Amino acid sequence: MSKSRIEKAPVTFNISELPKLMNELQQESYLTEYFSETDKKGRYLYWNEFKWRVPKEHNAKKAWLITKWVRFTKRKPIELCDANGVEFHFCIPDSLQAKLYKIAKLSGEGTPNNSIQQKYLISSLVMEEAISSAQLEGASTTRRVAKKMLVEERKPKSEDEQMILNNYLLMNEVKSLKDAPLSIDMIKHFHFIATTGTSQNGVVSGEFRDDNEIVITDGVDGEILHQPPTYKDIEKRLEKLCTFANSNHSGDEGKSFIDPIIKAIILHFMVGYEHPFADGNGRTARAIFYWFMLKNGFSFFEYLSISKLLKEAPIKYGMAYLYTEIDENDLTYFIYYQTNIILRAMEELFGYLDAKSRELEEVLVLLEDSKVGDLLNFIQKDIVKKAMKNPGRIFTTKEIVKDYDISDNTARKYLKSLVKYKILASFKEGRTVNYIALANIRDVLIN
Repeated sequence: MSKSRIEKAPVTFNISELPKLMNELQQESYLTEYFSETDKKGRYLYWNEFKWRVPKEHNAKKAWLITKWVRFTKRKPIELCDANGVEFHFCIPDSLQAKLYKIAKLSGEGTPNNSIQQKYLISSLVMEEAISSAQLEGASTTRRVAKKMLVEERKPKSEDEQMILNNYLLMNEVKSLKDAPLSIDMIKHFHFIATTGTSQNGVVSGEFRDDNEIVITDGVDGEILHQPPTYKDIEKRLEKLCTFANSNHSGDEGKSFIDPIIKAIILHFMVGYEHPFADGNGRTARAIFYWFMLKNGFSFFEYLSISKLLKEAPIKYGMAYLYTEIDENDLTYFIYYQTNIILRAMEELFGYLDAKSRELEEVLVLLEDSKVGDLLNFIQKDIVKKAMKNPGRIFTTKEIVKDYDISDNTARKYLKSLVKYKILASFKEGRTVNYIALANIRDVLIN
């Protein structure tokens, strides 16, 4: 990703260009093809991609001017500005509207409260987002080791592990504060949790940066891609961001309407743009995104990991920021990118749920004809599924407590019952009693 290699758009739309533009439309009929915010495939392209899709025999610059004019007429400004006082804005082409509808529809269908079974199947995914978010920021601990640390509540052995633990605690805190209004104190609080015990870039947990030394570079030749607004304005600018977050954009009684999904994405973008901390801005931005989605009833997002997909394509993530900044603060580029990420994350999650449901169904069929099938509750049946899939797997009381959100005593009771039915065997490790999956579970259930 290099800012210098992105060709700056040759023209930007100016209302004074309108008479000339209308005249050119009459003379060159092909230009009506570009009478939309997007191309024919619904893509919202910047100039460096747009120009290659205009046939060589036509004038790409004129086609771009038409597209910019249409975007200008449909733009929706928001009450947030860049460091020079220029407003950010966005528009919602049909293809983006379709993505927003699909996200809302899938969120309703996937809400875990609709199914006890589904809730338990995805219960450990909060850990997955915590791990992915830390890896996006450079943590190198493996997923297996990281998850084991969280389950066992082991003290982190490295700064990378500390980052993962912080993210896990942060996601839980986001959930607990979903009904509170956004404030500077909350932003600092999220950052404090995200960065406690870490030292990158001399970060001070929960404190704003106190200089302008922080810049975003391309990571290759040191080219500056983004210079955040001056540290002297952080408090003032974040106050405006909080006002925006807490304002009523429901569209009721003549108020402005902003789709809550778009608003959450804008909050994500703006925290990254402001870059108020020496480090941990990305984690804080994603926390605020999740906070706003949960606040607006998208409870399914507690289990959705966007960091995993951002980690897979960091250049595209950076370009979405860059296009917004270099094309007159047009947030639509970033909104399109994030809605695509959300939809892909949803696809992956539904695929995961389908696979896990099939695995569970196979075990339930087997249990139906067994002596113990009627004696086990859903949680125990799910443990049986995991045990059958991984003979020799160790189960701990803490793991069951975390996975199923039950008490220590209840978890211990469920595990002891499975020992009684010869599905698990118990053994001591120091003072702790652990449980191991036996190899002959299928035979035990059949006989």
